[in-house]
Amino acid sequence: TEGSSVTTVLGDCRDRSTLSVLIEGADAVVSALGPRGREETLHRDTARALVATMPVVGVKRFVGISGMAVAVPGDRRSPSAAVAAKIVRLVGGPLARDKREEYAAFAASDLDWTLARPPRLVDGEETARVEHDVHRSTRSSKIVRADLATFLVDVVEQGWYVRQAPFVATERR
Repeated sequence: TEGSSVTTVLGDCRDRSTLSVLIEGADAVVSALGPRGREETLHRDTARALVATMPVVGVKRFVGISGMAVAVPGDRRSPSAAVAAKIVRLVGGPLARDKREEYAAFAASDLDWTLARPPRLVDGEETARVEHDVHRSTRSSKIVRADLATFLVDVVEQGWYVRQAPFVATERR
């Protein structure tokens, strides 16, 4: 579109040369990456590629979406959230492991990363009623996709949760 600042880059998100072209000159990388089908190492492989590529092109800030089942030292989950996380880890198999390995790759890096841990994603209008905490699970079991998108932008703009993985959800009414 004329006057647009959007550039399309075709390639594989696990390919360092593609990532270099994509993120060079960026202030931050914001990712809402999700697998197509059963790509069992997509998040781990992409995280490793980003961790290797971002410092080379001079980008230090990464904000992405993980999952509520990923355990982080210091977590304080409600009993219902603990049960839900255990079920996701058991049923999720390789995909749940992929998210844990993604977290490990960023945690071991020198990047200023944030991995938001939402519960179930749902469609709907933005509510602007988002609860988030770095270690305490949210009371809600869902988040409106539009609320999550706004939260990710806020994390970048406000510099929230650097080197942390906060829980985030749309507040229950």
